[in-house]
Formats: sequence, structure tokens, C-alpha cells
Amino acid sequence: MYGCQQNLIKESPDVIAILEYICSEANKLTNCGIYYCRQMLFKAGVFLTKAALDRQLKSNIHFKAMRSACAQQTLHSVIESFNSYGKLLQLYKEEKLHFRPKPPSYRKKGGMAVVSYPARWVKLIGNELKFSLGNQLKAWFGIDHFLLPMPSNLDFRSIKEYRIFLRNGCFYIEFVYKQPEIEPVKANSNVLGIDPGLNNWITGVSNTGKSFIIDGKKVKYQNQWYNKKVAKIKMEKPQGYWDEELAKITEKRNRQMRDNINKATRFIINWCLANNIANIVFGWNPFNKEGINIGHKNNQEFVQIPTAKLKERVSQLCQQYGINFIETEESYTSQASFRIG
Repeated sequence: MYGCQQNLIKESPDVIAILEYICSEANKLTNCGIYYCRQMLFKAGVFLTKAALDRQLKSNIHFKAMRSACAQQTLHSVIESFNSYGKLLQLYKEEKLHFRPKPPSYRKKGGMAVVSYPARWVKLIGNELKFSLGNQLKAWFGIDHFLLPMPSNLDFRSIKEYRIFLRNGCFYIEFVYKQPEIEPVKANSNVLGIDPGLNNWITGVSNTGKSFIIDGKKVKYQNQWYNKKVAKIKMEKPQGYWDEELAKITEKRNRQMRDNINKATRFIINWCLANNIANIVFGWNPFNKEGINIGHKNNQEFVQIPTAKLKERVSQLCQQYGINFIETEESYTSQASFRIG
């Protein structure tokens, strides 16, 4: 099983300039790959293979601007998108899909795409990672690599892939690594019922007589701060207004929410392991965010609390640890919590 970790890149302007260049070249190469695949599909009815697309575009200027392994990874992602489209199209023809899928469309001009480095092309020098740029870039600009710090909490030998991408004006590096084997929880009748809320983000009550509450006030106040800042910036601005300051505070808020989700999820799973819980029943109403009516202020705070993502993360870790995850209608866990408590 594989896991991933995302780290914010805080490097010198020179390194950021290199990242901007290779990600923009990846975006252009992606569009070149999409164009050729679409033409072959529309004119000849052919779905290209990874090897065929590599051969066709290996002399492309955007291909040469990247390390060959990275360029191939970029083109392979294009082929995977078209293969997925082909499978959906087949389901549609078999009347197993109620809508006709559309082939992959072009990425936004001037955008930046993900750049993937296979682990074998990255070297560890001291506590820094060395990413090669290829001979063509060295000939053009006189540089052949850039360095990024190696996280102290990861084993370099376990990393399988590195992904560099831009989000809300900030560059991130994602480490894809092989996780150690985890002994699953043995099946038993111990159950944890989870009831999501607002001030009490998560209320957990088990049939063993133990319980816990994860405070939601911090999450609520972080959203309140974000809403006030956005409202102030957008005051008297046209609908859909966006600028660098909005991108910056949005990314800050998103990082806070991801941190909250990861910490809450880890607490829940560790609590289950410590108390020999083999089953989690998560109370959930898929329309509770849209349909809730608890006053204008609370509505604004509640709809931005990422409980759905928390639920998904808990479900993922339950699979990893062999814990049975059950999603049920929220009123059930609320009533059960009341009776048990």
C-alpha cells in the first residue's frame, strides 16, 4: 500500500523560477499530447499506446525542455485519461452508463501541470534531494539540476515518486512512498459510533463505555476568519473577482483544514487501536450541509467545515488498518449516542 505526503516548497526565487518553467512546459506538452490523441481518435478511431505517443512527441520542443523520464510521465498521464474515456465510452455503448462521456479536453493555456519524477532519477545529497533537468535545459540555460530539502520524517529508500505542482500560487512537492505492512485489527464486536457536529466536530461513543469529543471551535473560527477576509477583499468588486491575496488566504485556509483533517483522523484511528475497536459507524447525511438551517452565521461556518473529507479520510485509514467502516444515516448515531451516553 502506498501513502503520500505534501510539503510546501519555500525556496529561493531561482528555484521557484525553475519550477514555474518545468510545470509550464509540462502543461504545454500535455496539450500537445491531447491534441495528437484526439486527432488519431477522431480521424482514425485509434486509441494510442504510451509507447506510440512517446515516439511521436520525443522530438517536441516541450518534451526536450524536460527530463525525458518526466516528459514520458506527463504523456503517460494523457494516455491514461484517454483509456479511462474509452472504458466509459464502452459502458455507454453497452447502456450501462446514462450519459455519453466526452474525450479529454485541453488544459488552460498558460497554466502549469504536475511534473512527476520517478524515484530512480532523484538523488539524496546530504539532507537535500537533487532533481536533474536534462541535457537540453543545461544547453539552453546552463543549469542541470535543482535542490529541495528531504523531509526528516520519511525514509528516502521508501519513496517511489515525487510530484511537483502549483496550487493557489504556491508550489508543493508530493512524496509517494511505500508504507510498511500493518497488522490489521482482529475482528470483534466493539463499535465506535461517530456523530459529526459544529462546536463538537466529532463526538465518538463506543459500546465499551468509553467516549471522546473532538472540539470544532478552532475549525469554526478559522473559517470565520477566512470568510471575513474574503468579504472585505471582495467588497464592491464584481462577481467572480479573484486576485493574489485571495489565492494566498485561500491556500492558508486549505492548509489549515488539511491539517485539522489529518490530526482528527489520526486521533480517531489511534483511539480505536488503543481501545480494540474493530468497527466504526459514521453518521452521515449527504445533504446535511446544504439543508441545514441553524442561523445565517452558523450556516456560513458549518458549510465550510470539511467533515465530508474527514469521513473519506477515516474510511481510507480504516481499510489500511482492517477496521470495518460503516456509513449510516446521521440521526441513527445521534440517537445511539444519546441512549449510550
